[in-house]
Amino acid sequence: MNWRRYFWPVIGIAAVVFSLWLLIHELRGISLDDVWDGIAAIPPRGWILAALSSVVAYASLAGYDHIALLHIGKKVSWLFVTLCSFTTYALSHNIGGSVLSGAVIRYRAYGTRGLTGQDVGVLVAICWITFVLSSLLAAGLVLVLEPQIVDRFSGAPHHGPAIAAGLAMLILVGAYVFGSWLHLKPLKIGSFQLHYPALPIVARQLLIGPIELLAAAAIIFFALPAAGNPGYFVVLGVFVVSFSVAQLSHAPGGLGVFEVVFLAGLSDMDPVGVLAALLVFRLFYLIIPLLIGLCVVLFFEHSQYSRGEN
Repeated sequence: MNWRRYFWPVIGIAAVVFSLWLLIHELRGISLDDVWDGIAAIPPRGWILAALSSVVAYASLAGYDHIALLHIGKKVSWLFVTLCSFTTYALSHNIGGSVLSGAVIRYRAYGTRGLTGQDVGVLVAICWITFVLSSLLAAGLVLVLEPQIVDRFSGAPHHGPAIAAGLAMLILVGAYVFGSWLHLKPLKIGSFQLHYPALPIVARQLLIGPIELLAAAAIIFFALPAAGNPGYFVVLGVFVVSFSVAQLSHAPGGLGVFEVVFLAGLSDMDPVGVLAALLVFRLFYLIIPLLIGLCVVLFFEHSQYSRGEN
């Protein structure tokens, strides 16, 4: 039915509009000059470390595709995989609906390297599983080791349930590893088959996957002011919550949603400094990669057109 193709885009736009309304209400009384002063107050060291963190984050995202290709037994040049992965995430992070948009981009790119539609489907599934595992592992550790993180969102102490939720997440990760050890049967959906990753693949997922989240959170941490900074571990926890909510909202680039949740999580800090750090995050994690990704797409499509002409 036609309404289904518009459902999630409408949900995403609605989330953006509502979140921007909340954001404007939250930041009332703060001028653009205040925000600019907050950005200017970030020291050169903070800019450099934030930029390096974004490089580490996207390098780890490239590892997602390398892991997936290793799982399906396909060999593609290291440079092509890295550029494809970078472009996929640079565009999908900004477009929203990262699984669907990422699948379209990967199918177009990897199809030129001999991968079938089913190969790309498995690749996208493994990348998505790697992200989910990383989120569960990071969130589980944060909740177990820093259960008071929930106080920042709930306004009341719920340390016991937070620790229980964290342990449940870690148990799910352990169950995934155990399933790999048991060599469970492949998941079948029609003609589509998804084989359980072998233990060496799982080990790579649990090693490389969390690095992306750690590095992405570090972009904000290094850009935050020192005054009132709760420390990296708390920033990581707030980031995981904010990023997850932004992903679930299907809002393009998590616009507004990410900021509202993050500001709520760091409500004890100066909102000007937090907003400045979030703008730095958008610059290094979204805007600059988007511009580079668009250039890569144009170059790729031009090369494909030139080959077709010859």
